[in-house]
Amino acid sequence: MAAGKSYSPDLRLNRRAMLKGAAGATALAALGSTFPMPATAQETTWTLANSMRSVANPYHATFAKGGADFAKTIGAKYETLVTEGNSEKGIADIKALLQRTGGKLILNVDPNDSPDARVIVEEVKKAGGFVVTQWNKPDDLHPWDFDPNYVAHMSFDGVPTAEAIANALFAAFGGEGGIVALGGILSNVPAIERKLGLDNAIAKTNGKVKLLDFQPADWNEQKAFDITQAWITRFGDEVKGVFAANDGMGMGALEALRQNGLAGKVPVVGIDGIDAAVKAIEAGEFAGTVAWDPLWTGGMGLAIPYAHVTGKIDITKEPKEHREFYGTGIIVTKDTVANYKNNPPKTDFADLWGKSTGQIQCRS
Repeated sequence: MAAGKSYSPDLRLNRRAMLKGAAGATALAALGSTFPMPATAQETTWTLANSMRSVANPYHATFAKGGADFAKTIGAKYETLVTEGNSEKGIADIKALLQRTGGKLILNVDPNDSPDARVIVEEVKKAGGFVVTQWNKPDDLHPWDFDPNYVAHMSFDGVPTAEAIANALFAAFGGEGGIVALGGILSNVPAIERKLGLDNAIAKTNGKVKLLDFQPADWNEQKAFDITQAWITRFGDEVKGVFAANDGMGMGALEALRQNGLAGKVPVVGIDGIDAAVKAIEAGEFAGTVAWDPLWTGGMGLAIPYAHVTGKIDITKEPKEHREFYGTGIIVTKDTVANYKNNPPKTDFADLWGKSTGQIQCRS
C-alpha cells in the first residue's frame, strides 16, 4: 500500500478503489475555481467524453456531471458513453467516437472490466487521442508505457476504506455476531480490494464476528435484494449486519430488510456516498458509507489530459505518483453525517493533484 496520512474512521481516509437512482443525481459539491476559458479556438476542437457503466447508477450520474461541468468551463464539446455492463458495447462506442472525432478525443473511462482498459488504451493511442482510466486496469498496464496518450490512472484504495466501514458495521451491532456480505463483479479491482478489507476487519475481531455467507451481486441492486431475501429466510436472527461493497447493493439489501420489518434493526453499510445511503444513515437504517468524490473524478479525469494537450503541463515529465494515484475517501456514519452534509467536498479543476493521496501500489 502507498504511504500517506492516517485518519480515524470519522475523518478522511487516504487512498482507495456504485447502483440505481436518478440520472440527474445531485452533485456532491459546488465547483471551486476552474480553468480559464481557452486562449485559442483550436483548444475547443477536442471532444471530451466520459465512459461508464450506467447513468442510472447515482455514482456514475455524478461522475458524468463532473465531466460535463469541466467541459463547460473550457467551452468544449462533451459526450457521455455508457456500457450498461457490456464490455463489447463499451469498447465499440469508444472506437466509434474516436473515428467520428478523427482522434481528437480526450477520454475519461471507468472500464466495465479490468482487461477492457488495455484495449481502450491501445485504441486511443492508435487514433492519437488521450485517455485517463478509473478504478479498473490490469496491474501490468501503466500510463508511462503508452506516453503521452495514456495520461493517468485514478483510483481509491478499497482495502483500508472497506476495513473502516466494516468496523463501523460491527460497532453498530455491538461487535459480536454473524454478518452477510455482498460483493461486486469478482474480477473488478474495487470488488477484490473491498473483500480484502472486509476480511481484514473480520480477522481482527478474533472470532467475535463471523461471516455467515458472501455472494457477489455484481454491483446490481436487484440481485442484492434477491440474495438478501434468501439470507433472511436461511439465517433468520443470526444476521446481525449486512456489508455491501457498494451503496447500490446496500440499498437492495435494505429494501429486503424493510419488507421483512428488519430495517433499522439489522444495520447495513455500503460504499460510494450516494444520497440514498446518506439519507439511510440519517434514518438509522445504514451504519455508514464511504463517500468518494465523483464530481472530482469525473472532471479531473478530463482536466489533467486537457492540461497536457494545451501545454499547461507535460505529462511525460510528471512523476509516477501523478500518473497512477489514489484519491481521498470519507467515512460517513451517524456521528459524522451532519458534518459531511454541511461541508461537502469542493472541486478545483485547476488543482490537478490536490486530492491525490499517493501512488497506487500493486498487491498481486
